[in-house]
Amino acid sequence: MTGKLPSQKAREAVFSKEAWLHMTEKVELTLAELDEMHPRERLLVDIRDEHAANYGMLPGAISIPEERLEAEIPALSGNKKIVLYCTRGLNSVEAAQRLREKGLEAYSLEEGYMGWLMREMQREQDTEKCAQIEEGLRKTYHKRLFSKFAKAVRTYDMIQSGDKIAVCISGGKDSMLMAKLFQELQRHRKFPFELVFMVMDPGYNAENRRVIEHNAKLLGIPVTIFESDIFDVVYQEEKNPCYLCARMRRGYLYSHAKALGCNKIALGHHYDDVIETILMGMLYGAQIQTMMPKLHSTNFPGMELIRPMYLIREADIKTWRDSNDLHFIQCACHFTDTCTTCDPDGRTVSKRMEIKQLIAEMKKVNPTVEASIFRSMENVNLDTVISYKRGQEVHCFLDDYDGKK
Repeated sequence: MTGKLPSQKAREAVFSKEAWLHMTEKVELTLAELDEMHPRERLLVDIRDEHAANYGMLPGAISIPEERLEAEIPALSGNKKIVLYCTRGLNSVEAAQRLREKGLEAYSLEEGYMGWLMREMQREQDTEKCAQIEEGLRKTYHKRLFSKFAKAVRTYDMIQSGDKIAVCISGGKDSMLMAKLFQELQRHRKFPFELVFMVMDPGYNAENRRVIEHNAKLLGIPVTIFESDIFDVVYQEEKNPCYLCARMRRGYLYSHAKALGCNKIALGHHYDDVIETILMGMLYGAQIQTMMPKLHSTNFPGMELIRPMYLIREADIKTWRDSNDLHFIQCACHFTDTCTTCDPDGRTVSKRMEIKQLIAEMKKVNPTVEASIFRSMENVNLDTVISYKRGQEVHCFLDDYDGKK
């Protein structure tokens, strides 16, 4: 025989790992058990995709999307217990079991991020928090948030005397902040206008509905909630369900706002949404267009859409959210409800996320690339465009080419 027999210590180590893998049945940890762990004992990992993690994570967690988990975790874990969580504790169970097969002590957090968020909402009894947040908008975040909000309203002439505006709240960070900025703007108003804080429930599960209601109460936003069955309808759609959902939601918002006597709806799209839309149109739609700061409705005469967050950066919204320890819902449709995206395999296929990552890479080379993309829509020279549309009419540079000799 060649080679040496393994030492007693090595045999014990192998036995210990195998014994742990086969004898330990407990894969899930409760929130109470997580609390009992010292932070130095465990590695808390959010395995949702980056888009979902951007909406908020558990304190002390790091983000490693599930598809990168097995490649990155071994180098980070050391001797720590690995605690994984997803949205509802479904995908994280399987992910923990895969890590256990590699000899790592991995667990899944029972009920995931939503379970933790439900508990935190029950704990939160701070009646002074709304006043603190409003004070922050007037001082700490005045330049980055309120001033840019007011500038967009002024620059694009979004509000006129006598307007009644339906502030459309989806439950995410952008629309909730928009509602607070509208309240602040109304406090400084130079002319009268009315606000209706409108929430459409397109079929949220009970937990997400509770999160929206909790945050509205916490932030002092008097919301009007109405129901629809949009999620059930688009769930049956195999092609482009997200596009259909967006179109249907817009129609419901216009219709309900008009019934409430509003002449405008306000959506929470921000600066980053604008520049991502520009690139998406060019790279995936073969067209040059932007997300306009305001639009007349074609299907609801007399109604108008405004986007007062147009000049606000997403990074500043996230900073405001995190500094106030706020947690908001994501899309929350049936496709994302079980820790997946619109891809049935759970992979992130969002074109917007791809564009967001592309811009981040370009920014490493050109720090002003975002401003350049935004301003490109203000500097279109029609003499250098092969063709363009004006309404339904298509104009080509050849139309008057000979006349310019």
